Amino acid sequence: MKLVLLGTGAPPADPQRMGPANLILAGGRRLLFDCGSGVTQRLIQAGTSGAGIDALFITHLHSDHVVDFHQLLVSSWHQGRDRPWKVFGPPGTIGFVERSAALWKPELDIRVAHEKRPSVAGLDVEVTEFADGQTLRGGVTVTPVKVNHDPFPDVYGFVVEHDGLRFVHSADTIVWQPLIEAARGADCLLHEVLIRREMRVIEGVRTQEGIDAVASYHTLSTEVGAVAAEADVGMLILNHFVPPRFDRAALVAEVRAQWPGPLILGEDLMEYDLATRTLQAGSATVSFPR
Repeated sequence: MKLVLLGTGAPPADPQRMGPANLILAGGRRLLFDCGSGVTQRLIQAGTSGAGIDALFITHLHSDHVVDFHQLLVSSWHQGRDRPWKVFGPPGTIGFVERSAALWKPELDIRVAHEKRPSVAGLDVEVTEFADGQTLRGGVTVTPVKVNHDPFPDVYGFVVEHDGLRFVHSADTIVWQPLIEAARGADCLLHEVLIRREMRVIEGVRTQEGIDAVASYHTLSTEVGAVAAEADVGMLILNHFVPPRFDRAALVAEVRAQWPGPLILGEDLMEYDLATRTLQAGSATVSFPR
Protein backbone atom coordinates (compact mmCIF):
# COMPACT_ATOMS: atom_id res chain seq x y z
CA MET A 1 0.00 0.00 0.00
CA LYS A 2 1.33 3.42 -0.98
CA LEU A 3 0.21 6.90 0.03
CA VAL A 4 0.78 9.83 -2.30
CA LEU A 5 0.27 13.30 -0.86
CA LEU A 6 -1.28 15.33 -3.65
CA GLY A 7 -2.20 18.45 -1.70
CA THR A 8 -1.06 19.33 1.81
CA GLY A 9 -2.41 22.86 2.02
CA ALA A 10 -5.41 24.62 3.46
CA PRO A 11 -7.79 27.43 2.38
CA PRO A 12 -5.05 30.13 2.27
CA ALA A 13 -3.63 29.61 -1.22
CA ASP A 14 0.03 28.67 -1.49
CA PRO A 15 1.84 27.65 -4.71
CA GLN A 16 3.82 24.97 -2.87
CA ARG A 17 0.80 23.33 -1.22
CA MET A 18 -2.30 22.54 -3.24
CA GLY A 19 -5.68 21.90 -1.64
CA PRO A 20 -6.40 18.75 0.39
CA ALA A 21 -6.14 15.55 -1.65
CA ASN A 22 -4.47 12.18 -1.08
CA LEU A 23 -4.07 9.08 -3.21
CA ILE A 24 -3.89 5.50 -1.94
CA LEU A 25 -2.48 2.83 -4.25
CA ALA A 26 -3.34 -0.68 -3.07
CA GLY A 27 -4.35 -3.96 -4.64
CA GLY A 28 -4.23 -2.47 -8.12
CA ARG A 29 -6.73 0.20 -7.05
CA ARG A 30 -6.35 3.97 -7.11
CA LEU A 31 -8.38 5.59 -4.36
CA LEU A 32 -8.58 9.37 -4.17
CA PHE A 33 -9.44 11.09 -0.89
CA ASP A 34 -10.80 14.63 -1.36
CA CYS A 35 -10.40 16.86 -4.39
CA GLY A 36 -9.07 20.21 -3.29
CA SER A 37 -7.65 22.87 -5.60
CA GLY A 38 -5.01 21.62 -8.02
CA VAL A 39 -5.85 17.94 -7.66
CA THR A 40 -6.01 17.30 -11.41
CA GLN A 41 -2.55 18.73 -11.96
CA ARG A 42 -1.07 16.92 -8.97
CA LEU A 43 -2.48 13.59 -10.17
CA ILE A 44 -0.65 13.99 -13.47
CA GLN A 45 2.54 14.97 -11.66
CA ALA A 46 2.15 11.81 -9.56
CA GLY A 47 2.05 9.66 -12.69
CA THR A 48 -1.67 9.04 -13.00
CA SER A 49 -4.78 11.04 -13.90
CA GLY A 50 -8.45 11.41 -13.07
CA ALA A 51 -9.21 8.89 -15.79
CA GLY A 52 -7.46 6.19 -13.76
CA ILE A 53 -9.13 6.78 -10.39
CA ASP A 54 -11.28 3.88 -9.18
CA ALA A 55 -13.13 5.76 -6.45
CA LEU A 56 -13.29 9.17 -4.80
CA PHE A 57 -13.84 9.37 -1.04
CA ILE A 58 -14.90 12.71 0.40
CA THR A 59 -14.10 13.47 4.04
CA HIS A 60 -16.55 16.38 4.21
CA LEU A 61 -18.07 19.12 2.11
CA HIS A 62 -16.00 22.08 3.28
CA SER A 63 -15.12 23.95 0.08
CA ASP A 64 -11.36 23.46 0.28
CA HIS A 65 -11.86 19.67 0.17
CA VAL A 66 -14.19 19.54 -2.84
CA VAL A 67 -13.65 22.75 -4.80
CA ASP A 68 -12.08 20.98 -7.82
CA PHE A 69 -14.72 18.27 -8.12
CA HIS A 70 -16.09 19.50 -11.45
CA GLN A 71 -12.60 20.13 -12.81
CA LEU A 72 -11.69 16.55 -11.86
CA LEU A 73 -14.80 15.22 -13.58
CA VAL A 74 -14.33 17.11 -16.84
CA SER A 75 -10.55 16.71 -17.05
CA SER A 76 -10.87 12.94 -16.54
CA TRP A 77 -13.34 12.83 -19.44
CA HIS A 78 -10.85 14.72 -21.63
CA GLN A 79 -8.24 12.17 -20.55
CA GLY A 80 -10.42 9.38 -21.95
CA ARG A 81 -12.36 8.19 -18.93
CA ASP A 82 -15.08 5.84 -20.18
CA ARG A 83 -16.67 4.67 -16.92
CA PRO A 84 -18.82 6.43 -14.34
CA TRP A 85 -17.25 8.00 -11.29
CA LYS A 86 -17.83 6.18 -8.02
CA VAL A 87 -18.04 8.77 -5.26
CA PHE A 88 -18.38 7.92 -1.57
CA GLY A 89 -19.19 10.78 0.77
CA PRO A 90 -21.02 11.87 3.91
CA PRO A 91 -24.71 12.80 4.03
CA GLY A 92 -25.24 15.74 1.69
CA THR A 93 -22.92 14.44 -1.04
CA ILE A 94 -25.79 13.54 -3.38
CA GLY A 95 -27.13 17.08 -3.13
CA PHE A 96 -23.66 18.55 -3.66
CA VAL A 97 -23.13 16.50 -6.83
CA GLU A 98 -26.60 17.31 -8.13
CA ARG A 99 -26.11 21.06 -7.58
CA SER A 100 -22.70 20.95 -9.25
CA ALA A 101 -24.21 19.14 -12.25
CA ALA A 102 -27.04 21.66 -12.51
CA LEU A 103 -24.62 24.60 -12.36
CA TRP A 104 -22.46 23.31 -15.20
CA LYS A 105 -25.13 21.58 -17.33
CA PRO A 106 -25.62 24.38 -19.94
CA GLU A 107 -21.89 24.61 -20.64
CA LEU A 108 -21.37 20.86 -20.58
CA ASP A 109 -24.31 20.14 -22.90
CA ILE A 110 -22.78 22.44 -25.53
CA ARG A 111 -19.33 20.90 -25.06
CA VAL A 112 -20.59 17.31 -25.33
CA ALA A 113 -22.71 18.01 -28.41
CA HIS A 114 -19.94 19.85 -30.22
CA GLU A 115 -16.89 17.76 -29.36
CA LYS A 116 -18.49 14.40 -30.26
CA ARG A 117 -16.26 12.29 -28.07
CA PRO A 118 -16.66 8.47 -28.21
CA SER A 119 -18.20 8.18 -24.73
CA VAL A 120 -19.86 10.36 -22.12
CA ALA A 121 -19.85 7.63 -19.44
CA GLY A 122 -16.95 9.35 -17.71
CA LEU A 123 -19.24 12.27 -16.89
CA ASP A 124 -21.69 10.09 -14.97
CA VAL A 125 -21.40 10.06 -11.18
CA GLU A 126 -22.64 7.30 -8.88
CA VAL A 127 -22.81 8.53 -5.28
CA THR A 128 -22.93 6.43 -2.12
CA GLU A 129 -23.53 8.28 1.12
CA PHE A 130 -21.91 6.32 3.92
CA ALA A 131 -22.35 6.11 7.67
CA ASP A 132 -19.96 5.84 10.62
CA GLY A 133 -18.30 2.42 10.74
CA GLN A 134 -19.79 1.18 7.46
CA THR A 135 -17.40 -1.14 5.65
CA LEU A 136 -16.87 -0.35 1.98
CA ARG A 137 -15.25 -3.18 0.07
CA GLY A 138 -13.83 -3.32 -3.43
CA GLY A 139 -10.54 -5.22 -3.20
CA VAL A 140 -9.46 -2.72 -0.53
CA THR A 141 -11.42 -2.19 2.68
CA VAL A 142 -12.33 1.39 3.57
CA THR A 143 -14.13 2.20 6.81
CA PRO A 144 -15.39 5.74 7.55
CA VAL A 145 -14.89 7.03 11.10
CA LYS A 146 -16.93 10.05 12.17
CA VAL A 147 -14.74 12.76 13.66
CA ASN A 148 -15.40 16.15 15.26
CA HIS A 149 -15.04 19.30 13.17
CA ASP A 150 -18.00 21.05 14.79
CA PRO A 151 -19.85 23.14 13.83
CA PHE A 152 -19.31 21.69 10.36
CA PRO A 153 -21.53 18.58 10.12
CA ASP A 154 -20.77 15.03 9.03
CA VAL A 155 -16.99 14.89 8.82
CA TYR A 156 -15.26 11.52 8.43
CA GLY A 157 -11.79 10.13 8.65
CA PHE A 158 -11.01 6.79 7.05
CA VAL A 159 -9.34 3.49 7.86
CA VAL A 160 -7.94 1.80 4.74
CA GLU A 161 -6.84 -1.83 4.99
CA HIS A 162 -5.17 -4.12 2.47
CA ASP A 163 -2.82 -7.08 2.66
CA GLY A 164 -2.29 -6.77 6.41
CA LEU A 165 -1.51 -3.04 6.31
CA ARG A 166 -3.64 -0.30 7.87
CA PHE A 167 -3.66 3.37 6.98
CA VAL A 168 -5.70 5.99 8.85
CA HIS A 169 -6.66 9.43 7.55
CA SER A 170 -7.78 11.88 10.23
CA ALA A 171 -9.67 14.33 7.99
CA ASP A 172 -10.34 17.67 9.74
CA THR A 173 -10.90 17.16 13.45
CA ILE A 174 -10.12 18.16 16.98
CA VAL A 175 -8.42 15.55 19.16
CA TRP A 176 -11.06 12.85 19.03
CA GLN A 177 -11.01 9.60 20.98
CA PRO A 178 -12.93 7.48 18.43
CA LEU A 179 -10.30 8.36 15.83
CA ILE A 180 -7.50 7.47 18.23
CA GLU A 181 -9.14 4.09 18.85
CA ALA A 182 -9.55 3.51 15.11
CA ALA A 183 -5.87 4.36 14.57
CA ARG A 184 -4.53 2.21 17.41
CA GLY A 185 -1.58 0.19 16.11
CA ALA A 186 -2.02 1.45 12.53
CA ASP A 187 0.96 1.34 10.19
CA CYS A 188 0.48 4.98 9.25
CA LEU A 189 -1.57 7.90 10.56
CA LEU A 190 -2.03 10.89 8.26
CA HIS A 191 -3.14 13.76 10.47
CA GLU A 192 -4.06 17.41 9.98
CA VAL A 193 -2.41 20.09 12.10
CA LEU A 194 -3.02 23.73 13.03
CA ILE A 195 0.03 25.71 14.12
CA ARG A 196 -1.49 28.34 16.33
CA ARG A 197 1.68 30.33 17.07
CA GLU A 198 1.95 31.05 13.31
CA MET A 199 -1.50 32.62 13.15
CA ARG A 200 -1.29 36.31 13.90
CA VAL A 201 -3.84 39.08 13.97
CA ILE A 202 -3.77 41.04 10.70
CA GLU A 203 -5.91 44.13 10.52
CA GLY A 204 -8.66 43.75 7.97
CA VAL A 205 -7.83 40.07 7.44
CA ARG A 206 -7.80 38.12 10.70
CA THR A 207 -8.98 38.94 14.21
CA GLN A 208 -8.10 37.15 17.43
CA GLU A 209 -11.68 35.95 17.62
CA GLY A 210 -11.34 34.47 14.15
CA ILE A 211 -8.07 32.74 15.04
CA ASP A 212 -9.67 31.24 18.14
CA ALA A 213 -12.63 30.02 16.07
CA VAL A 214 -10.45 28.30 13.47
CA ALA A 215 -8.25 26.73 16.15
CA SER A 216 -11.32 25.39 17.97
CA TYR A 217 -12.11 22.80 15.30
CA HIS A 218 -8.65 21.57 14.35
CA THR A 219 -5.93 19.57 16.09
CA LEU A 220 -3.12 21.80 17.34
CA SER A 221 0.58 21.22 16.77
CA THR A 222 0.94 20.95 20.55
CA GLU A 223 -1.62 18.10 20.59
CA VAL A 224 -1.04 15.94 17.52
CA GLY A 225 2.05 14.19 18.93
CA ALA A 226 0.01 12.93 21.87
CA VAL A 227 -2.60 11.58 19.46
CA ALA A 228 0.03 9.49 17.65
CA ALA A 229 1.56 8.37 20.94
CA GLU A 230 -1.74 7.20 22.41
CA ALA A 231 -2.64 5.41 19.19
CA ASP A 232 0.87 3.87 19.05
CA VAL A 233 1.07 4.18 15.27
CA GLY A 234 3.98 3.08 13.13
CA MET A 235 4.32 6.40 11.33
CA LEU A 236 2.91 9.90 11.79
CA ILE A 237 2.59 12.04 8.67
CA LEU A 238 1.35 15.59 9.06
CA ASN A 239 -0.60 17.37 6.35
CA HIS A 240 -3.34 19.99 5.77
CA PHE A 241 -1.11 22.56 7.44
CA VAL A 242 -2.88 25.63 8.80
CA PRO A 243 -1.27 27.99 7.90
CA PRO A 244 0.63 26.50 4.94
CA ARG A 245 3.88 28.38 5.71
CA PHE A 246 5.51 27.78 9.09
CA ASP A 247 8.74 27.31 11.04
CA ARG A 248 9.53 23.64 10.38
CA ALA A 249 12.02 23.21 13.23
CA ALA A 250 9.60 24.73 15.74
CA LEU A 251 6.79 22.43 14.54
CA VAL A 252 8.99 19.36 14.86
CA ALA A 253 9.98 20.40 18.38
CA GLU A 254 6.32 20.79 19.38
CA VAL A 255 5.38 17.37 18.04
CA ARG A 256 8.51 15.71 19.43
CA ALA A 257 7.58 16.85 22.95
CA GLN A 258 4.96 14.08 22.92
CA TRP A 259 5.87 11.84 19.99
CA PRO A 260 9.30 10.17 19.76
CA GLY A 261 8.37 7.92 16.84
CA PRO A 262 8.79 8.24 13.06
CA LEU A 263 7.57 11.62 11.81
CA ILE A 264 7.14 13.12 8.35
CA LEU A 265 6.15 16.70 7.60
CA GLY A 266 4.15 16.19 4.45
CA GLU A 267 4.90 17.97 1.19
CA ASP A 268 2.98 17.77 -2.06
CA LEU A 269 3.91 14.72 -4.16
CA MET A 270 5.68 12.84 -1.37
CA GLU A 271 5.08 9.08 -1.63
CA TYR A 272 5.20 6.76 1.38
CA ASP A 273 5.25 2.96 1.00
CA LEU A 274 3.66 1.40 4.09
CA ALA A 275 5.10 -2.05 3.42
CA THR A 276 8.74 -1.05 2.95
CA ARG A 277 8.56 2.03 5.19
CA THR A 278 10.28 4.17 2.58
CA LEU A 279 9.57 7.76 1.68
CA GLN A 280 10.11 9.11 -1.82
CA ALA A 281 10.42 12.89 -1.93
CA GLY A 282 11.63 14.19 -5.26
CA SER A 283 14.89 12.40 -6.04
CA ALA A 284 15.50 11.45 -2.40
CA THR A 285 14.54 8.14 -0.79
CA VAL A 286 14.40 7.78 2.99
CA SER A 287 13.99 4.45 4.77
CA PHE A 288 12.60 4.18 8.30
CA PRO A 289 13.72 1.31 10.52
CA ARG A 290 11.10 -0.97 11.98
